[in-house]
Amino acid sequence: MSFTEEPKLTISNSTATEYCLIKVKDTWSRQIGHCEHEHGEGHRSDAKIYESSTGRCVTWTVVSPVIFTYRIVECENLLDVNNDTLLFGHIADPQEVQSLKRSTKLLRRFVVIDETVNYLYGAQVVQYFESWKVVYKILPLPTTEENKNMTLVTTILEEVHRFGIDRRSEPIIAIGGGVCLDIVGLAASLYRRRTPYIRVPTTLLSYIDASVGAKTGVNFCSCKNKLGSYTPPTATFLDRSFIRNLPRRHISNGMAEMLKMALMKHKGLFELLEMEGRSLLDSIFQSYNVTEGSGYTDAASLATKVAIVTMLEELAPNLWEDDLDRLVDFGHLISPELEMTVLPELLHGEAVNIDMAFMLYVARERGFLTEEDVQRIISCMKCLELPVWHQQCSLDLVQKSLSERLKHSGGKMRMPLPTGLGKAEIFNDMDSATLCQAFKKWCEELGTGH
Repeated sequence: MSFTEEPKLTISNSTATEYCLIKVKDTWSRQIGHCEHEHGEGHRSDAKIYESSTGRCVTWTVVSPVIFTYRIVECENLLDVNNDTLLFGHIADPQEVQSLKRSTKLLRRFVVIDETVNYLYGAQVVQYFESWKVVYKILPLPTTEENKNMTLVTTILEEVHRFGIDRRSEPIIAIGGGVCLDIVGLAASLYRRRTPYIRVPTTLLSYIDASVGAKTGVNFCSCKNKLGSYTPPTATFLDRSFIRNLPRRHISNGMAEMLKMALMKHKGLFELLEMEGRSLLDSIFQSYNVTEGSGYTDAASLATKVAIVTMLEELAPNLWEDDLDRLVDFGHLISPELEMTVLPELLHGEAVNIDMAFMLYVARERGFLTEEDVQRIISCMKCLELPVWHQQCSLDLVQKSLSERLKHSGGKMRMPLPTGLGKAEIFNDMDSATLCQAFKKWCEELGTGH
């Protein structure tokens, strides 16, 4: 008779037995130990179960790694009938793509599209699917901030249910701005507990921000994105040609999130926006006279690439926000309250920029930025045609927003502040006197009449 020593692990101050999980002939079973190589057959899971006993209780602790893989594909002419990205770009395996193309089974797609985008591109979307003989349902919706609620989510879910989709192989497609992508993402996360979906952003803001992360959400009880989930899309398809029909104000709106990443971690991007920001506005972020295969050499391509890459650097290691210290929260401490208070007066990026402008004064008051730094950044903001102050952004609103921040961030302020051009840190100490002094100077220098 032999005995196997049970590996021990301390969990919640008790000694636990560790079990790995092995699947043989469709059945999972637990085995003591790490199960590294001693089992010749079966599939070993990365999950583990720990069992412990303390007095009257037996506790099982499950450690189950959750890995999401999603693709962000930047391409041109997404709706060109010769471009198969919209149908197959989310699939990494070339053999699977070829198998689907050879299959006699018709592809099926459910598409939610912003109604304004549908007016501009709806006919092209229809032509695209019909050329590929796709069975499709297109649902145009008014996806505005005022309508960002559970009513639209349930509308989508009811239509998806009527259409009927395979939740593994028929991803829902969202075509629109950030609101559309957020709403559809939440609907997909709820339908059969998680249905794959694809994001196609049509605004600059969603191109570099909402489309590359995992968040979904809707507004609730007059609070921005109060309901939501962390459910990344199967893929995001980026095509800057959608942006060329945007009003100038919406281009400026998107540049606020780009400037956020520049101020937090990329001085080169800030300098690019400082020098080329006005021309990027004028050109609507389109690349002209660029040789095919020349890479990201023009200002529009380079700015969007750096903004996306820096955003991914911050999001990918912390997709579920287990760590609440997030540089990407810069500009998002006060702006949610301001945006909802004056809805629909300010666009999201405009509210974010007003928040950032105020925080520059907080950073200056604390000695992190020089007067020259602040004025240089404010000048850049104005060049990008972004607001730097708003009369509704009162000291009461600021204090209320920061109080809410403490409540929902584990009792810490977690305030990202620039400590120079293109670098930042997160701070938890903020005294009322510094905040009031910064607010006073912000209003004096940038308020009405300036």
